Amino acid sequence: MSFPFGNNIKLYIDGESHGEKLTMTLEGFPEGLHIDEEFLSSFMKRRAPGQNEWSTKRKEADKPVFLSGVENGVTTGKKITAVIYNTNQHSGDYSDAGIIPRPSHADFPAIVKYGKKVDLRGGGHFSGRLTSLMCIAGALALQLLKDKGIEVKAHIYSVGTVKDTPFGTLCNEKISEDFPVIDENAGEKMKAVIKTARENLDSAGGVIECAVTGLPIGLGEHLFAGAEGRISSAVFSVPGVKGIEFGNGFKCAELFGSENNDPFYFDGDTVKTATNNCGGILGGMTNGMPLVFRCALKPTPSIGKEQDTVNLETKENIKYTVRGRHDPCIVPRAVPVIEAAAAVTVLDMLLD
Repeated sequence: MSFPFGNNIKLYIDGESHGEKLTMTLEGFPEGLHIDEEFLSSFMKRRAPGQNEWSTKRKEADKPVFLSGVENGVTTGKKITAVIYNTNQHSGDYSDAGIIPRPSHADFPAIVKYGKKVDLRGGGHFSGRLTSLMCIAGALALQLLKDKGIEVKAHIYSVGTVKDTPFGTLCNEKISEDFPVIDENAGEKMKAVIKTARENLDSAGGVIECAVTGLPIGLGEHLFAGAEGRISSAVFSVPGVKGIEFGNGFKCAELFGSENNDPFYFDGDTVKTATNNCGGILGGMTNGMPLVFRCALKPTPSIGKEQDTVNLETKENIKYTVRGRHDPCIVPRAVPVIEAAAAVTVLDMLLD
């Protein structure tokens, strides 16, 4: 089982991509939430594989089964355990796992650390498939946050060099349901990039932008318990994430203080900022403005092109072509996962 995430609620994730089942354990979740099954199902479907032309051809229902912590659809306050059963594995595609490490996968350090018998079928417990469990916890957290007037939403900020319209200061833009972008024209161009990558036996990376609105002032602490650090910890648990920035992020390094500072003003009795370059966080604490961050996801490392790698048994340099069913771009399916990671973290901070 994984090391837990969270201070007040603790999330554990266990299982392998080609194992019998995946298991989520959530401790400390408040009692009394009437789970919206329709919302949970639709949220899980957004991440599930085999839904469209820009995802893997592996088909899984990803229907969670609650074993404890939920009675008659209501959380009890006890430990929540839920499982997802795997039903569509092609394990024969990974017959040489443990001998030939796939470039840019976790295979090589995993083999060295755990031995060549480590389960790497479909990525094993390093697989993005385990993010389905993050989505179960995230769906519960999102529903609880919504009841408190807090909304979490994300969109595809970019695929390759094609960019979507970014969130504005208030983050009230509408996001398309089918392909999560603000500008549908940009979305069509992104789909074309993904299609080209697939046809060329290659893959594409991208960036996801996420916003949390309706937050109270003062969530998070200074130094090691800051909101940025806690959110980053959850976001970096998502396989493929290689970078994160809050507000205007790295762009602030190019600005003068007079350009980067967010001026305060009164809107009635409420203090707001005219801009939101800080991304809604000051000194590790939320300031009442939308919390905004972007995270970069690398191109899917499993590609159909021949690559250079090694045979660990014969100690030879070899040419190798990865087998199996893979996403030409993981960004579209990762959008709800990033929302889930943010929601679980925000809920954890609310319980401080």
